[in-house]
Amino acid sequence: MRPTFPILPRRALLLAAVAVLAGCAAPDLQQGAKPTHPSLAQPVRLMTSGGFAEAHQRLFPVFEQQTGGKVESAYGSSMGASTTSIPNRLARGETADVVVLARSALDKLVAEGHVVPGSQVDLVRSSIGVAVRAGAPVPDIGTEEKFKQLLLSAPSIAYSASASGTYYETQMLKKLGIEAQVLPKSKKVVGDRVGTIVARGDAAVGMQQVSELLPIPGITYVGRLPESVQSYTVFSAGIAAKAQNPEGARQLIRFYRSAAARPVIEKTGLEVAAPAVR
Repeated sequence: MRPTFPILPRRALLLAAVAVLAGCAAPDLQQGAKPTHPSLAQPVRLMTSGGFAEAHQRLFPVFEQQTGGKVESAYGSSMGASTTSIPNRLARGETADVVVLARSALDKLVAEGHVVPGSQVDLVRSSIGVAVRAGAPVPDIGTEEKFKQLLLSAPSIAYSASASGTYYETQMLKKLGIEAQVLPKSKKVVGDRVGTIVARGDAAVGMQQVSELLPIPGITYVGRLPESVQSYTVFSAGIAAKAQNPEGARQLIRFYRSAAARPVIEKTGLEVAAPAVR
């Protein structure tokens, strides 16, 4: 049986996160109280790609509550031609203290001088999932053959312009032997979530990181790809070369790797990539 992941209202998620993390929380801080670390007297600017975005949105308010710090967020894909992709944001001079994106893309940013060498920290591992529009028949993708038949029969397919989509268009369809039949009816989604396209009815089937599909209203999450064609992406954090608050960035990364953050992260459909720290 494929695992399911409940989608709760934002307020309920935040309250749950606070409850989960209470055991490791710093003493409650009153508004205007002194931050728990000198570096948190100024904001921590974070850029994250979609794979970690939902986990970040659930966790950073808890970090702010515990530490008295502030987190400023920006979002973009790990790669691709979109003007909002993290590599393009950094290339045109946007500032960040910490960036979170696919490890391969992060290592490329290190080579290009945008991220401090040796600062990379693996946070989570993400798998690819499938979604259809809410109310549509839910396909069976329990085996490679059934998944293959879904792709062949679907009138249209939406896929990500980032890591999962690169795998889909360059490797997976070739492996299944259906590239010629399926790629022409596939649409690469740039600057939007695949689930949003499916919810609008602009594609019958969507594929993206599970953590990016689960929060989208108007779709039914079908499940993960069969293991024989699955591809896992590790999302990692790194300190930006032009960081104005590198120590604050390290504080935030440590929080996201804490053992108490793990259950919140896993509720978004991600796996913790490395042993959590206490």
